[in-house]
Amino acid sequence: MPTPAACSLPIRRLTPHDLTACADLSEDRGWPREEHKWRLLLTAGTGYGIDDPGGGLVAACVVTEYGSGERPELGAIGMVLVAARHARQGIGRRLMRHIVAAMGTTPLTLYATPYGRPLYEELGFKTTGHSEMLTGHFTPGGAEPQVATRPASAEDLGRIVRLDEEVFGTDRTPLIARLPAFSDQLRVAVDDGQVVGFAAAWPNMETHVVGPLIARDTETAKSLIASLAAHTDRPLRTDIDVRHEELLAWSKERGLASVAVNSVMTYGITELPGDWTRRFAPLTVAAG
Repeated sequence: MPTPAACSLPIRRLTPHDLTACADLSEDRGWPREEHKWRLLLTAGTGYGIDDPGGGLVAACVVTEYGSGERPELGAIGMVLVAARHARQGIGRRLMRHIVAAMGTTPLTLYATPYGRPLYEELGFKTTGHSEMLTGHFTPGGAEPQVATRPASAEDLGRIVRLDEEVFGTDRTPLIARLPAFSDQLRVAVDDGQVVGFAAAWPNMETHVVGPLIARDTETAKSLIASLAAHTDRPLRTDIDVRHEELLAWSKERGLASVAVNSVMTYGITELPGDWTRRFAPLTVAAG
């Protein structure tokens, strides 16, 4: 029997049982395996993939849906990958078209590398912002941020969920509720007994990723980053909205270096919902 062309193979839903195949696909494209992140995305979101008749996956991606109603209010697309042996055959375009069609009228968002942006533009996505990826060992210095922080307690989770919905612009309880188990640290910033920000640090290969980072203002964001850094020996990694110029400059002064600038793109909406002035960094660019 002849092997069917990859461009004609069926697209199916992925499950957590596909974790190893997804990590293998990441490795195939020169990305870290990121099994911890893949596990979160495949349980909190919906994976789509194409099986390779020879074993493994031809392509994969994940959509994380947000909203409290029967229909999602926003879908975040991430981890769009095509195996190197099947590159430049239109498979990524076919997979993305399938997702856009499956999501119907739901607004979509994604973070695009310069390499991927032309494909998304072809499909109708528009660039509405940018984020800068930083990584490095955090070195304290200068005037220390003054906003009090502490580890989040079980009683804080409801406050975190409510603050996140207010700032993010739509409910993402299924994702946020996983933070205590997913992250190595989850801290809140408090002022007069009120939670005014929160941030997590979760393990990803040799780094700790700082995200999500939600804060009342820049000083609160600084305090959260500094407090997370004080409790890890790993390098930090985070993706900061470029409009937060003061936080970017402060982070670079303390040892974090710029790695890349990615485009924040949307489909079906002209800008993301919520309050960008308090949304400093995503949990991961793969989940918006």
